[in-house]
Amino acid sequence: MKREFHVRIREGGEVKFFSATRQITEVANVEGQTVASGKLFGVAIFKDGRIGVKDFVNSQEMLKGSGSYYGYSTYTFEDGSITARYTGSVKDGQSKGEYTFLSGTGAYANATGTGTIESAPNPFKGVSLLNIKLVIKTPGS
Repeated sequence: MKREFHVRIREGGEVKFFSATRQITEVANVEGQTVASGKLFGVAIFKDGRIGVKDFVNSQEMLKGSGSYYGYSTYTFEDGSITARYTGSVKDGQSKGEYTFLSGTGAYANATGTGTIESAPNPFKGVSLLNIKLVIKTPGS
């Protein structure tokens, strides 16, 4: 079991904190092949004072640093939550993926939307930082 903590301050005043508990297993007799899964948690504090919490589960399969991943994220805000499924891939250390919305509560009930995942500039070795953009359409908007 591995526990990681990351802090990133982005331009525009957004601060994100993530913690992760992941299990990484090396595949026997296949050099560089790993399978990993985990439960992760994050908090975002926006410049305007809004706070969001992200709970998610992730699974990935990698061969020498390249491979695929998928998972489910629930973003909770003061006025409701959104749950989405994501899929993506990593190649040459760069991650790229997509979100598909599954459900919402409160102000996000019956919301639709999509999202993208891309690697972010990263000065830290052994740490993945991602830019996630969600496009949310709520009923009546």
